[in-house]
Amino acid sequence: MLFQIQHTLTYHYSQPVTLKPQILRLRPRTDGQQTLRAFQLQLDPEPLQVADLTDLDGNAIAQLTFAQPTERLKIQVNSTVETHCTNPFNYQFDPWGLHLPPDYPSELQSQLQPYLTVPALATDGSTTQLAQSLYQATDGNTSAFLNALNQRLYTDCQSIIRETGEPWPPDLTWREKRGSCRDLAVLYMAACRSVRLATRFVSGYQEGDPDQDNRDLHAWVEVYVPGGGWRGFDPTHGLAVSDRHIALAASAIPRYAAPTPGGFVPLQSREPVRSHIETDIQLRAIAPNSP
Repeated sequence: MLFQIQHTLTYHYSQPVTLKPQILRLRPRTDGQQTLRAFQLQLDPEPLQVADLTDLDGNAIAQLTFAQPTERLKIQVNSTVETHCTNPFNYQFDPWGLHLPPDYPSELQSQLQPYLTVPALATDGSTTQLAQSLYQATDGNTSAFLNALNQRLYTDCQSIIRETGEPWPPDLTWREKRGSCRDLAVLYMAACRSVRLATRFVSGYQEGDPDQDNRDLHAWVEVYVPGGGWRGFDPTHGLAVSDRHIALAASAIPRYAAPTPGGFVPLQSREPVRSHIETDIQLRAIAPNSP
């Protein structure tokens, strides 16, 4: 599939502010499952410097430095991306990974450690109980567990919109049986890590309803499948990720996949700054041979 994406973010401030260095993770990645064909970044006001960097997770980021105070920051990204994964199950499991927990070779275990660490959150153990119940229902079969977990969260949890804020703790999401896409992604990650499956958080776009004009950023999970490498699972839609998802960034820690972290300093510290953001995402699938 070939997609054209226009993503516009406009930050409004109630008084002039000095922008701290801004980090953008809005450049679609290029890997075995998708290829970035064109990319354009437009900024208002013009920054003093745009530094194109690669972060610790291998994500392409842009670091923006501004010199003059402003009451508005507008970011517009235009991307053309071709996705390739028509069959998300086109792989063979390594024998040591067919059943849970995987018997990772020692070197791979060391490399995957950040993706295996269960977050130190105040929990009541319900996510672990969920994982153990699915482990028993699937006889510990890795493939069956991953798909059963995906379907369980899709059918049992209500998808809601939360435009801002950190992901909820996974036990809270499961207890409430509802959450945003990032909340469900973190819940899926926590359940997988409790049975020693390496996972990372992904931010990006999903095709959704072709008749829908405006879209939201989306979040899902990639699991390091023994023999299959990083494979995506989307509990919000109950799907194995294929060519209808476009990834921007991925990390073992969700906040390091956030698309636009940054901050500001008010010029007049006597008054608190009120701010709000306007977001517009337009995504269009086009034929590969279209101009």
